[in-house]
Amino acid sequence: MDLDIRVIPRAGRSGFAGLRDGVLIAKLAAAPVDGAANDALIELLASTLKIPKRDITIVAGELRMSDVTVV
Repeated sequence: MDLDIRVIPRAGRSGFAGLRDGVLIAKLAAAPVDGAANDALIELLASTLKIPKRDITIVAGELRMSDVTVV
């Protein structure tokens, strides 16, 4: 499954903030430094979908705010 996700780093706490133009908005407490925001996104998706983190892969967008994730 492919998900279009727009990441907003350095939020007060991590969570989903709804949809905008067909893109899921994820607010992450982690800063976009050394992959911390990517790790936080994987953790958030895994806990929300109740699947192992190893089943989630970021396939594009690792260096910008729009991510495409395959579950």
